[in-house]
Amino acid sequence: MPRIYVSEQQPPIEVRASQVHGLGVFALRRIKQGTRIIEYLGARISHGDADRRYAGKDANDNHTFLFIVDAKTVIDAGVGGNEARFVNHSCDPNCESVIENRCVYIDALRAIEPGEELTYDYQIQREDDDPPNVDEIFACRCGCVRCRGTMLGPSRPPAPKSRGNPAERTRPAPVPKSAVTQQSAAPETTFARDASSEQSVRRR
Repeated sequence: MPRIYVSEQQPPIEVRASQVHGLGVFALRRIKQGTRIIEYLGARISHGDADRRYAGKDANDNHTFLFIVDAKTVIDAGVGGNEARFVNHSCDPNCESVIENRCVYIDALRAIEPGEELTYDYQIQREDDDPPNVDEIFACRCGCVRCRGTMLGPSRPPAPKSRGNPAERTRPAPVPKSAVTQQSAAPETTFARDASSEQSVRRR
């Protein structure tokens, strides 16, 4: 379907307290299906800089604003980030994150009504060195009928969905959990990457 772009400088959304977790992003007016709502912004840094910036982070702390754009670039929404970093997880989301021309966007999967919270499915990728309580750490509290009880995705990520030129535009696949915010921790969220048609949030 044709992409609908938000024409005004300020997207029709606001950040406020969420029943899902911490802060969330909510629609101020009706948003049509297919609308490109907001770009995920932040400082664009190298992978090496990202490693050095968060070298002292606790291994049990999976909170981050780092979003991998490609093999060279990472967006750190902790520096110069916008409302997009507050979008929460849901197992039945109304949005998705899309990478196009080395930029990250939040698009509406369906019509979103005024006052409705914007969400997307983190589909956090499981890893071989997961602790025994990994499902508890990443428990989902979205409360939807189809809630799977965890923000973790399938063991193997599905093939990315192409939406246009596959060299420039892809839909994120399941992401590593170590870089995604816990719903029981800080109120921020993160997205995924585009690197050789496989997207992922950075571990740190």
